Amino acid sequence: MSKKVVQSVAEATSGGSNALMGEFEHSLDPKKRLTIPREWRQAMGDPDFVYVMRDRNGKCLDLLPKAEMESLLAKLREKALFDPALTKAAMLIGANSEQLMLDVQGRIRISDKLLQFANLTTTVVMAGSVRMAKLWDPKAYAVESGGDLADFNAALDMLEA
Repeated sequence: MSKKVVQSVAEATSGGSNALMGEFEHSLDPKKRLTIPREWRQAMGDPDFVYVMRDRNGKCLDLLPKAEMESLLAKLREKALFDPALTKAAMLIGANSEQLMLDVQGRIRISDKLLQFANLTTTVVMAGSVRMAKLWDPKAYAVESGGDLADFNAALDMLEA
């Protein structure tokens, strides 16, 4: 495991849920398994499983802890059960998401379909995104993460609005 940037796992909210922070670069093993960093597994409460889904804004994957997926599913359950548009939306979310069991070494095996979507072939950049993590191809991540101090300050300003 190669750590590009390691930050301590910090409290994300006063409610006690931990944040996924920092950057990690991992290689997929010969069986195309990806190891989730121990710090993140601890922040997620040492789960038995995680969720992975296509990102809605970029060519990357979202790694969601159980609590984040439960929040998304709760919103889905609030909607009308037999609404045709909602039924299609639920199907699309389900078809582009996976519930993945972690093995004893903290590895997951993401489907070839999702790996191909994000162009993940050998190396994966895992970028903390506080409530979830983003899984990127290193070349795509270099382009996406090219922000400067003004971008960082704008991101913090969004929290104050």
